[in-house]
Amino acid sequence: MTDLVTFGETMALFGARRTGPLRFARDFDLGLGGAESNVAIGVARLGHDATWVGRVGADEFGDLIRSTLTGEGVDVRAVQDPDAPTGLMIKGRRTADLIDVRYYRKGSAGSRLCPADLDPALIRSARVLHVSAITPALSGTAREAVRHAIAQARAAGVLVSLDVNYRRALWTAAEAGAWLRETIGDVDVLFATEAEGRLVAAAEGAEELAKALAALGPRHVLVKFGAKGAMELTDGVVRRAEPYDVTEVDSVGAGDAFAAGWLADWLAGAEPEQRLSTACAAGAFAVTSQGDWESLPRRADLSLLRQPADGVSR
Repeated sequence: MTDLVTFGETMALFGARRTGPLRFARDFDLGLGGAESNVAIGVARLGHDATWVGRVGADEFGDLIRSTLTGEGVDVRAVQDPDAPTGLMIKGRRTADLIDVRYYRKGSAGSRLCPADLDPALIRSARVLHVSAITPALSGTAREAVRHAIAQARAAGVLVSLDVNYRRALWTAAEAGAWLRETIGDVDVLFATEAEGRLVAAAEGAEELAKALAALGPRHVLVKFGAKGAMELTDGVVRRAEPYDVTEVDSVGAGDAFAAGWLADWLAGAEPEQRLSTACAAGAFAVTSQGDWESLPRRADLSLLRQPADGVSR
């Protein structure tokens, strides 16, 4: 058994060390990044069992992904694909305020994910299945894998969580909206920014948008406002959380951290206000350093955002 099962593509990540056009970069940090594996790491750091399923190439980058996730306490179920490489992500900072992310994933091992890669018994034994709308945009077989996993989870009464995570480089807004409208009715928890929510429902304000999304099926709708906080609609009750005041270094991965914080507290049986506060705290931690997941908090870290203003922890 596991608390959370998630799956998708995780890529090798090259992060440029200097600000400016990528063509002038000479030094890069090597790491990894993937929305679903970020959530798995976040949930594991907050004290729960997490399993990540995916495909990687039979190459050094695939080995990096498997060893790093395992080292973070994630149960890794990775298929090594001998015929396709691990996908690549290149991240630079074009200006001090603009991050430039480029993906090289066409024909990658991760894009070849298929239903046969998923263990139905593993999904049925979990407490949460978490998916993102990145995976169905990768390929037809990956889309079928998401549909298969959600069906298995619902049949077993497993909580189904979906993060919209819209990527315009993978599919159009119309394509994403159509898939989301087909899928949201089978989801218990929905994470979305206001812009992502409007791929599915037309509404003026955030609260009206959340209610429109909840009317499609999800019991819990989380609307993220970035540096302005977040809102949760659960069983008709609206709750809002103010943002944490932190210095942003790298915003990539903040949404994954938010989802991990909320799901970890749901697994712990926390009250709705606490879940939302932990989600916002985890998102705030994620933006405080470079990398998609490196700053994800552990339970002992959560109180650090309430430290005195001198910024010294003794």
